[in-house]
Amino acid sequence: MPAAAFFDLDKTILAKSSSFAFARPFYREGLIGRSDVVRSAYAQFMFHAAGADHDQMEAMRAYMSALVEGWEVDRVQQIVAETLDDIVDPLVYEEAVELIESHRLAGLDIIIISSSGTDVVEPIGARLGADLAIGTQVAIEEGRYTGEILFYAYGEGKAEAMRSLAVERGYDLQQCYAYSDSQTDLPMLEAVGHPVAVNPDAALRQAALDRDWPILDFDKPVAMRRTIETKQAVAASASVALGAVAVGLTWYARRRGLRA
Repeated sequence: MPAAAFFDLDKTILAKSSSFAFARPFYREGLIGRSDVVRSAYAQFMFHAAGADHDQMEAMRAYMSALVEGWEVDRVQQIVAETLDDIVDPLVYEEAVELIESHRLAGLDIIIISSSGTDVVEPIGARLGADLAIGTQVAIEEGRYTGEILFYAYGEGKAEAMRSLAVERGYDLQQCYAYSDSQTDLPMLEAVGHPVAVNPDAALRQAALDRDWPILDFDKPVAMRRTIETKQAVAASASVALGAVAVGLTWYARRRGLRA
């Protein structure tokens, strides 16, 4: 049966939070104020130092929901596209890129699932060559975000998405892998046969030790574009088919279309 490797994004593939990484370009374009930039910088520091617990994730959801209300979707996508290399490129862990590549060469689908918004998660997933990138989905009306969250890719929501994908694509979850840094992603890790804690917060590290799960510590952020291009060139020279397909639709939209 086919299998997949599911990756959280922040502190698992990237060294920082993708949600707050774009605070400065959003500020320059007038989408947020100076206080939001300061709050984002503080959130980045706390996230890097100690991770985020359930209450903090819920507070982040409420904050981001209120913040993006009324934003033009096309404008957000344009800002992300124009600044992706400068903002995200230096943050990717080299070890994560190597791990993704090893799973791809073993024939597994690569799926990124993150609580950050789809308009951030999908371009990063495409750059990494993921087969699918799933993020938090905010409702859109007349080209603007309403602030209503249709799907929150967090906690049990991640596990729900993984089980749905397993049914759709025929994955045997016991043969799948999952990687995350946070104790809030325990449902995601528990959903597969091969859970791995990456840069785990204290609570997840203890849970991994108690359950004899592998623990990986990544500490080499590198330039994503150069690293990926180098690895793809090496693979191409060896006539290895990478088979990476970037998906332009969100998981939520796919699911809603299937139900319709």
